Amino acid sequence: MSVLQRQKQELISALETAVSAAISSGKLQVESVPEIGLEIPRDKGHGDFASNIALVMARSARKPPREVAQIILEHLPQGGIIREVEVAGPGFINFFLSNEWLYDTLRTVEMQGEAYGNCLHGAGEKVLLEFVSANPVGPMNVVNARAAAVGDTLARLLRAVGYQVDTEFYVNDAGNQADVFARSLEARYQQLINPDHPFPEDGYPGAYVTELARVLREERPDLLDLPYDERIAFCKRWGTDSMVELQKADLKAYGVEFDLWFRERDLHAAGALEAAIDLLRQKGLVYEQEGALWFRSTAFGDDKDRVIVKSDGTYTYVTADIAYHYNKLERGFEKLINIWGPDHHGYIARMKAAIQALGYSEDTLEVLILQYVALLRDGQPVKMSKRAGEFITMQDLVEEVGKDAARFFFLHRSPESHLDFDMTLAVEQSSENPVFYVQYAHARISSVLRQAGEMGIAIPTCSEVDLSLLQHESELDLLKQLAALPEELLSAALLREPHRLTRYALDLAGLFHSFYGYCHILGEEAPLRDARLVLVSNIRTVLRKVLGLLGVSAPEQM
Repeated sequence: MSVLQRQKQELISALETAVSAAISSGKLQVESVPEIGLEIPRDKGHGDFASNIALVMARSARKPPREVAQIILEHLPQGGIIREVEVAGPGFINFFLSNEWLYDTLRTVEMQGEAYGNCLHGAGEKVLLEFVSANPVGPMNVVNARAAAVGDTLARLLRAVGYQVDTEFYVNDAGNQADVFARSLEARYQQLINPDHPFPEDGYPGAYVTELARVLREERPDLLDLPYDERIAFCKRWGTDSMVELQKADLKAYGVEFDLWFRERDLHAAGALEAAIDLLRQKGLVYEQEGALWFRSTAFGDDKDRVIVKSDGTYTYVTADIAYHYNKLERGFEKLINIWGPDHHGYIARMKAAIQALGYSEDTLEVLILQYVALLRDGQPVKMSKRAGEFITMQDLVEEVGKDAARFFFLHRSPESHLDFDMTLAVEQSSENPVFYVQYAHARISSVLRQAGEMGIAIPTCSEVDLSLLQHESELDLLKQLAALPEELLSAALLREPHRLTRYALDLAGLFHSFYGYCHILGEEAPLRDARLVLVSNIRTVLRKVLGLLGVSAPEQM
């Protein structure tokens, strides 16, 4: 339990004792006592914590809320961590605590280091987090980049709060897109010899296909000696394998490495699609109609039944998806989290239906939908045309703005909200650039600590200084922000909201910059100087920890 959680629990226990005593005295008459809530007020003038219990109980007690609050206060245990308590507004009970709990927070950060904020909430539950899963037929785009940042950070968050997480990239190398890609690659290979060779009308026109064809010709100058079907089959395997290696390289440069790369073609080779259909058939959940085989998905909340084998005997995309998710569950994962793009919203119901049909709870599968990204440069939209084969790739973006800025910007907003990515702002070295603002705070602290070392001042520990000297409002605000991290991490993980971390980092950086403007450090007398060195050293630890969860570097100097 964190220091913050411990203080909240102490206050809740004190309120429970007071309410019970007020009821026993006869001053409050209620049928039942509701759960007591406690919040941190937005306005610092309203205390460290506030409760609305009096407002909740007023109707049952048949008394005005302020009167109920006053009665509770009369029975509240005195002393301990409570410095002052007041009734405010319509009947809120505001608590002002002694600063000792904040100093305890500092001691905890120092003791735990970058493990501060971690917990065992997940109790080792096995989670498979699948994200990006871009088709291996072209470079990854900016939506893929957003998915990579969100998925990778969410995995780090879930691990920090006690879940056993594997990350997976699903390689769709057995569908129609892979077939079209193979024909496109073969045609570009032919055009290197005969420029007039026809190109498929539905082919992929991007220059990357031509570049791949050049590499393929160097490796297999005898490719055209193969019969056409064998040639296409080779292009399909070689081409998708090559694209996967390029995707791996781009992701690694972005700070993302998957635990597992799962290939759809392996599902087909293992007979997994047939096995999934057989299981559904045994459960009486398939039927034939108009020469096709249908999955009775409406039995599990889908808006219509789904074709799983077409009249020509070929499988549909949903068939492979069912087999893939069955494979995930058979591997022993207890929770499946998928991060999909904005065009996949309609797939959620059918996959949840499939999960239930396979014998699992629909909550076993959780799907997060990412929204679109619009790129801006100098305030103007960056025009993209995938049809023409010209679009800003993930690699392009990372090369232009850097890994840190790309990841931070993608994580700056809720995943389900549309994102305008300002590429001009992302490279600015100013306080307007959020990632620069946070990283500069870390670099600034590092500079202070470095200067202290050059002056022969050793960085002390909490036990070596008088923490009670930290009394300035900006210092107390920083300590409160440090205290909030454990709950913020847990909320970000459980709510699947990694953008909470960017907000936390920005708030902590802002409080530090404000403190730095108000309070001297190295120029103060030794007792206060040393207490502030302890404070900023531990702020740096927390900043580095949060930036690490975001996959963003923590520079020592800028």
